[in-house]
Amino acid sequence: MGGIGTHHKRVPTAATLQPETPECSTMAFKPLHDRVLVRRVQSDEKTKGGLIIPDSAKEKPAEGEVIAVGEGARKDSGELITPAVKAGDRVLFGKWSGTEVTIDGEELLIMKESDILGIIG
Repeated sequence: MGGIGTHHKRVPTAATLQPETPECSTMAFKPLHDRVLVRRVQSDEKTKGGLIIPDSAKEKPAEGEVIAVGEGARKDSGELITPAVKAGDRVLFGKWSGTEVTIDGEELLIMKESDILGIIG
């Protein structure tokens, strides 16, 4: 009946694997030109002193993760300028940068690459 060595471990195949994170899913959106799709990073809900900050008092963070990047801007000569950021980069951006959109039920930002202040190492 269920002795030692009779338990088989099921090995997942490519057909049974499911994406575990939203980054792994195929999003039906690709930014154009020098635009970048960014997911805001949620800030801590407590102050250093331990006070809980209500949602209505929180400032939206100016930090996010790049989800998708367009092919880049073009010079007047037509030459493509390769973007400096790539999917997966953590970036800082201006407080009022970008346009808020909802894609696949998730709130994201679309912004120009020039709105990004820098990449967090």
